[in-house]
Amino acid sequence: MRPYGSYARFLGSLSLLFRRRLAMTVVLLLTASIGVGPAGAAVPASATPSARVYLLRGVLNIFSLGLDEIAAKLQQQGILVTIDNYLAWSSLADQAAAEYRSGRVRTIILVGHSSGATVLPDMVARLDQLGAPVKLAIGLDSVFQTQLGGHVGRYINFYVASGAGVPVMRTKDFHGELENVDVENVSGVGHLTIDKNQIMQQRVINAIDAVVFNRPEARSTKPGSATAVGYPAPGR
Repeated sequence: MRPYGSYARFLGSLSLLFRRRLAMTVVLLLTASIGVGPAGAAVPASATPSARVYLLRGVLNIFSLGLDEIAAKLQQQGILVTIDNYLAWSSLADQAAAEYRSGRVRTIILVGHSSGATVLPDMVARLDQLGAPVKLAIGLDSVFQTQLGGHVGRYINFYVASGAGVPVMRTKDFHGELENVDVENVSGVGHLTIDKNQIMQQRVINAIDAVVFNRPEARSTKPGSATAVGYPAPGR
């Protein structure tokens, strides 16, 4: 069982003012479909049909709007994107597996923030069971400790060690590359901002581009970048 109490304490620490603003945001968001956003936008004619990125927002879509920015940047490069709430992970896995079996999609990439990152191991495992391997999965500050099994080409777990985030644990059934990366020293990064931080957004996009376009991953060595706080160097 996941320690929901720790997340409840985290939410309880939010200021009263923020909670009021949060409530107003929820009302606005609930008037629209959970899937609203870049997923419904027109895909450029130059889109690469062999790869699709699934982005999973956190609780009620209100903590993960930075994923919408990432989705828009990926679509500008012609990459197919689906973005939804983390609660839809099972149906999205079925959709991804169906596209994989049909041959329309050959490269499956997952990105999740907060609760969206927490369910990524479940989605990886389900896709593995359905015979649709995940090429790349990126978690942004999972709020509960999770265990990773099944097959995945590369799993990157960015987390804020001084906050709500935790490392991902591998099981004996895991096959692939797992990287737990503490980004607490990246300027401006916290649980509610990790998806919106420009440095972290670029790290996510660089990792995706390396897979989709089959090219070396661009890595920054500037102070405050993910590399500067322990991101593995190329070839490691």
